[in-house]
Amino acid sequence: MVYYLMLVIPAIDLKDGQCVRLLQGKEKEKTVYSDDPASTAKKWESCGARLLHVVDLDGAFTGNQRNIDSIRAIREAVSMEIEVGGGIRDLARIDLLVSLGIDRVILGTVAIEKPDLVQEACRKHPGKVLVGIDAKDGFAAVKGWVEVTRVKARELALSMQGYGAAGIIYTDIAKDGMMSGPNIEATREMVDALEIPVIASGGVSSLGDIERLMQIENLWGTITGKALYSGALDLKEAIQRVHSK
Repeated sequence: MVYYLMLVIPAIDLKDGQCVRLLQGKEKEKTVYSDDPASTAKKWESCGARLLHVVDLDGAFTGNQRNIDSIRAIREAVSMEIEVGGGIRDLARIDLLVSLGIDRVILGTVAIEKPDLVQEACRKHPGKVLVGIDAKDGFAAVKGWVEVTRVKARELALSMQGYGAAGIIYTDIAKDGMMSGPNIEATREMVDALEIPVIASGGVSSLGDIERLMQIENLWGTITGKALYSGALDLKEAIQRVHSK
């Protein structure tokens, strides 16, 4: 995971085999953007994306991934790196995704419920395990954001770094999907607290947001979804802006 410029990372959220977005993670607040996620992945790669963020929303809500066929199709369609999260809660599922050629898997709920699994996965697949930390008011949320815990996001991130996680994906869930701009200060605090890469997620809605995130020293990347699908942000232009820094 060595890059020298902040990555702009397009997101594909999968539900029932479709490419969708949810409003603030609410299962019933769904907008369908495509019935062909692999074609969407190819589109983002053609814009210059070097990494794709894929979430199995069925897995996030139920703990049982239902979009493996779509994930496999995406992997076969593009050559860029792919990170996958959503409902990955046992070592067998991690092994399967790695065997499919997924570059990194994202563990979320299990980081709180089964921290030993994170440690074991990091040991078995070094460099391939990211931990997704979704936070609201500084506290970690789990199970597709349905439950907010009393675990502080920063403390959780530090413990996952100690377990060998290759990086942290940090999402401010109050911002995600709201097109209201990212939480710059919370993101900066997370980056400053850690030695491993941090990828920001949630709220990116414009080139201005990209430029503000670029001011966070050592921020490894930022994920954007709804802004791309709504047309508020042009991926190719955003990537070019980073490279013109």
